[in-house]
Amino acid sequence: MAVNLTQLYATDLRDRIARGEISAVDLVTACLKRIHEIEPQLQAWAWLDGEYALEQARALDARRKSGAPIGALHGLPVGIKDVIDTARVPTENGTGIDKGRVPREDAVLVARLRAAGAIIMGKTVTTEMAFMQPSKSRNPHDPSRTPGGSSSGSAVAVAAGMVPLAVGTQTGGSVIRPASFCGVVGFKPSFGMIGRSGILPQSPFLDTVGVFARSVPDAALLAEAMAGHDPADRATAPMPAPRLHQTATSEPPVHPHFALADLPAPPETDPRMRAALDELADMLGDQVERVDLPPIFAEAQQTRTRINQAEMAKCYYNHERRGRDLMSPQLIEAIDAGKAVLARDYLAALDWRDVLNAGLERVFERCDAIICAASPGPAPDGLNSTGDSAFNGIWTLCGTPAVTLPLFATEEGLPMGLQLVGRVGDDARLLRTAAWLMQHLESQQTTEQMGETA
Repeated sequence: MAVNLTQLYATDLRDRIARGEISAVDLVTACLKRIHEIEPQLQAWAWLDGEYALEQARALDARRKSGAPIGALHGLPVGIKDVIDTARVPTENGTGIDKGRVPREDAVLVARLRAAGAIIMGKTVTTEMAFMQPSKSRNPHDPSRTPGGSSSGSAVAVAAGMVPLAVGTQTGGSVIRPASFCGVVGFKPSFGMIGRSGILPQSPFLDTVGVFARSVPDAALLAEAMAGHDPADRATAPMPAPRLHQTATSEPPVHPHFALADLPAPPETDPRMRAALDELADMLGDQVERVDLPPIFAEAQQTRTRINQAEMAKCYYNHERRGRDLMSPQLIEAIDAGKAVLARDYLAALDWRDVLNAGLERVFERCDAIICAASPGPAPDGLNSTGDSAFNGIWTLCGTPAVTLPLFATEEGLPMGLQLVGRVGDDARLLRTAAWLMQHLESQQTTEQMGETA
């Protein structure tokens, strides 16, 4: 029976290519076929050239056959969000202001992907300048619904089997939320783990590179290839890159303990999401405890918005000067709100990250990860919104690592993601915990099914 390459995990594909069972050209060809079939309906790509991808694949196949060393991502196609610079490939940032823009150099993370043997498949759709105006992309589970934003095309491309891996960015909830709506794994690392030079800056205090994949080990593999010090990004530090994949695929020394968090002033949550979280808590038994986050977290989302808008007004100044008339009312409103933020209020808001993380210490002293919803529920009906990021923005402000797991679904088959949050810098441990939880629940489900058929 022929294997459908577009449905395999990235780690499996990489190993098959390394062993010579399939070629990079085989994989790219399969991805292009899948894209040809469903791209007209889902609109995940801002730029795609099949010959460009095949040219990279042929060069990588020749390298493997020559006996030269190959990288950790050898032969794997990766979608790149269209706010991330790619040399000699259009990067238009989702706005008519940058139409026709072609960077001369790769962003640092793109250069690292190429060095690891990844194939830059193309540029995935972003919302306008990575903000909230909905993009043309559609949810693969129901094209009448949003895929989320702003990394909409990256989430869709992985969920629909167009590529095994994709890169996005998150300033509020732009990785975790689309992953939840589209039913894939989304990973937002700790702030500063992946360098951002060569990426459209929106809010330097918040902007974080994230990844989409079909499994936790796949997400770890992609994130690790991009991690490390970026001399042009002061948020990164000159220290060794973390061993995310090795840790994510290892067994935890003891079974993890979880904190099911209730947020102060919680966002409106779909009853189906609440029921799913309660059911998960029952399944985990004494491995989970319910916790209330400190009351100060009730103001965290408002604080994150203040920082975002103030920095956006500065970062998008040149774009506004060149083409305010081409900006959406939503983007203009946010920029104008940012101009009105007082310096004292902005500077005070920057202090919140340390205060919030101090409040989380009492939780992480007892628990490996915090459990909460990745989104209020399934993707909302209609295409006029990218959904609510209220469950994500506070963790972006904290700079903590977070991962979406596609564990829940409605009766209609619409995905709802579970979000796990870890301590700042504990990315590898969080991924190991997430992988354990996925395996544990799958094993439990298999045991129950066997009991029913016995």
